[in-house]
Amino acid sequence: MGMNVGGGPGGIKSEINVTPLVDVVLVLLIIFMVVMPEMQKSKNVSLPKAENVTQEDRGKPLILSVTPDKKMYVEDEHCPDVPALQARLREGLSGQPSRRILLKADQTLDFGAVREVMELARAAGAKGVAVAVVQSKRP
Repeated sequence: MGMNVGGGPGGIKSEINVTPLVDVVLVLLIIFMVVMPEMQKSKNVSLPKAENVTQEDRGKPLILSVTPDKKMYVEDEHCPDVPALQARLREGLSGQPSRRILLKADQTLDFGAVREVMELARAAGAKGVAVAVVQSKRP
């Protein structure tokens, strides 16, 4: 009447099975790849490059995007005309009047178009408008 504690042909294996871990990691990777584009709250625009960039962290900004064809979006909601844009901006600023507006304008737009959108945001009650840029890499 002996007790087998391992070591023999039918004993306990001391190897780590990593297959379940790899399966879980791959599923998480797929989930993040699917969910991340949906979490983006603005339209995808090509931002201009700048050398001297300052970064401020004053809470979550209200994102205003302008595409190359001059379509305006607040967060991910399309604003077909100026009154709709100003109404949406007022709605976004109503609870927090000091909320920052982050303007993401495509780099192909001329300065006049960007300035016009900034003035529309100011007329809607924005205290200030920050312009989003991509920091250029120095050679």
